Amino acid sequence: MSPTTESPANEEQITLAITGMTCANCAATIQRTLEKKVAGVVEARVNFASEKAQVVYLPDQVSPHDLVEAIEKVGYSAAEPGPDVLEDSEGTARQAEIQGLVSKFWIGLSFSLPLFLLSMSRDFGFLGAWSHAAWVNWLMLLLGTPVQFYVGWDFYVGSWKSLRNRSANMDVLIAMGSSAAYFYSIPVTVALTLGSPALGTHVYYETAAVIITLIKLGKLLESRAKGKTSAAIKKLMGLRPKTARVVRDNGEVDIPVAEVAVGDIVVVRPGERIPVDGIVTEGRSGVDESMMTGESLPVTKQTGEEVIGGSINQQGRLQFEAQRVGAETALAQIIRLVQETQGSQAPIQRLADQVAGVFVPIVILVAGVTFLVWWVIVQQGLTPAMIRMVAVLVIACPCALGLATPTAIMVATGRGAQNGILFKNSQALENAHSLKVIVLDKTGTLTLGKPSVTDIWVPDQNLKMGEESADLNSSDALTELLSLAASVERGSEHPLGEAIVGAAQERGLPLTQPEEFEAQTGQGVVARIEGRRVALGNLKMMMESSVQVNGLEAEAKRLQSEAKTVVWVAVDGQAVGLLGIADTLKPGSREAVRELHRLGLTVVMMTGDNAATAQAIAQEVGIDRVLAEVLPGEKAAHIQKLQSETLGLVAMVGDGINDAPALAQADVGIAIGTGTDVAMETADVTLMRGDLRSVPQSIALSKATLRTIKQNLFWAFFYNVILIPVAAGVLYPFAVFPSALRSLHPILAALAMAFSSVTVVANSLRLKHQSTRG
Repeated sequence: MSPTTESPANEEQITLAITGMTCANCAATIQRTLEKKVAGVVEARVNFASEKAQVVYLPDQVSPHDLVEAIEKVGYSAAEPGPDVLEDSEGTARQAEIQGLVSKFWIGLSFSLPLFLLSMSRDFGFLGAWSHAAWVNWLMLLLGTPVQFYVGWDFYVGSWKSLRNRSANMDVLIAMGSSAAYFYSIPVTVALTLGSPALGTHVYYETAAVIITLIKLGKLLESRAKGKTSAAIKKLMGLRPKTARVVRDNGEVDIPVAEVAVGDIVVVRPGERIPVDGIVTEGRSGVDESMMTGESLPVTKQTGEEVIGGSINQQGRLQFEAQRVGAETALAQIIRLVQETQGSQAPIQRLADQVAGVFVPIVILVAGVTFLVWWVIVQQGLTPAMIRMVAVLVIACPCALGLATPTAIMVATGRGAQNGILFKNSQALENAHSLKVIVLDKTGTLTLGKPSVTDIWVPDQNLKMGEESADLNSSDALTELLSLAASVERGSEHPLGEAIVGAAQERGLPLTQPEEFEAQTGQGVVARIEGRRVALGNLKMMMESSVQVNGLEAEAKRLQSEAKTVVWVAVDGQAVGLLGIADTLKPGSREAVRELHRLGLTVVMMTGDNAATAQAIAQEVGIDRVLAEVLPGEKAAHIQKLQSETLGLVAMVGDGINDAPALAQADVGIAIGTGTDVAMETADVTLMRGDLRSVPQSIALSKATLRTIKQNLFWAFFYNVILIPVAAGVLYPFAVFPSALRSLHPILAALAMAFSSVTVVANSLRLKHQSTRG
């Protein structure tokens, strides 16, 4: 799928990369500009952490180029997506941004460090009387000016952009705070040179310089940390090889992977990555798909089976026909989905965005009130009042509020993608943590969706095929029964016959070519195997053929009570054994249901099977409630009924076309990745593996993400609510507190501000290593 995707009613959606944002207010400005000032924009969502804008627009009224121009007019840079989703152009832009920050930080440090040491040494009397000479203040001005107007120039530019758009962002606070200290010091310097101490005796060039340098350090650390939040998607982008080996008239040739076309025959040797999606035409090998599906074991691929671009061919040589290339590959679509989710806004983010929208004006007001209180009311003097005002301006951190939710979303979606769990948007990720009921479709979700031999029974001997202790070789009678039955069904296209033959082949049993084969419609089959007449079928066929059932009816009834189809096996008119056949549970289904219960969910099974069959499966797995004999068109209605009954959200897990309406009706629709494209497009969460254990993993990841978001928001609000009053001087009357807190210096305020947003991002990064158990 291309980076520009179609939406309903001739709408299109595009994701733009944004640069130049410094806090959540910048994102709000761009979003407001797109939605209110650009005709043809239906909806815009701008994410500060991911630095992306998702825009839904009407292509007959506005073009992507117009959107970029509108963003640039308000002072930011934007780029349309490239043709190749797998190119990490954003990573390149971020690296350039980090290099710029590194350069400015070191320049700032080279001037502000000697300036700070000179000022502090003079204040503590380490330098003697000469350090109080007027020329020393001019030296400080000389050292502070490059920091103020070169290193800190970005803050002035950002402030101008923000104020021009009638908003206020973090740049305004830093520019006001550092400028107050810098420009206050200039007239003091001039007055002291003229011999007048009337304006004061202390200059604060070092305060302005260190504030700017520390904030640059904080932005550098923040940018690096934000880069780590998208590490998972960068790994996915790196999965595709640069070249592909294709078959041409003159043999095998290596070409750039971008030149591979649908229909090309591609050759992959052992140890190489598969370049595009396709169907195997020759060869057999084990393929490692773990980076995309989370499945640790290699998957066997042979003729007629699909291979996924980006996976690793581990053993044999494979030749396949390219089916999907470029932006149409599964890898490209996974990356697109993760990028869109990372750029979307979760409902929990709205409160933080609303606060951030008015945060800076409120801080400026608080700073102004602080200045007036300490100068006019407390009458401590102009300089102490100015210092407290600067501390308030500098310590306030709207960035932490803006980063609290999106950084956690970015890390979680990347972590999910590495485990084969794809969230359609951040709302789905948030909703999953509130689920109370989860509905599982039976066929293809809980079960394999095809019949398998579950029991082999001869008098006094019974083998349960699914049990770990099951050993067919421990009994000659059981081995002979399955071998005879499979020989009769050899070449059969009936699902039950295929199940019997498959069970024998899996265990390497020898099969004999049947003779005098005869099918009896609706009852069974008869054939001669090595001179013996062998019949396979139901009880009715046995009775009509005058077969001696030899007391096997009780065991047959027991198997039927377990919702299994019973196949009688008779040799020369004597019933010798029974085969139980059923749609067997997928590996991990029991464990998945146990884990869902541990997460506090009620588990419901929905199926079109009769009540007896459904109850048998439910008891085997541990299902809480069964909805049986549900027609395909009734599934959505049953979900709606559960939603009306339940004090909480309802999820639906399915894999087929018939599940699509129910997936759409559910609060969270979860599609098993081995199912159809229709179900995946409808679902909120797509599981790349057919393993049901991915369902509790996705819910546990959601719960861990919401915990992290709440921790981040608590820290962001706590930091600002506590430290802004401290900077304003509320602790000054209380001698019990240290003087550093009673009169908070702006340099300490800048240090706190610089690391506050880094703390939020670092907490989000913990999700990369957190267990997906709830």
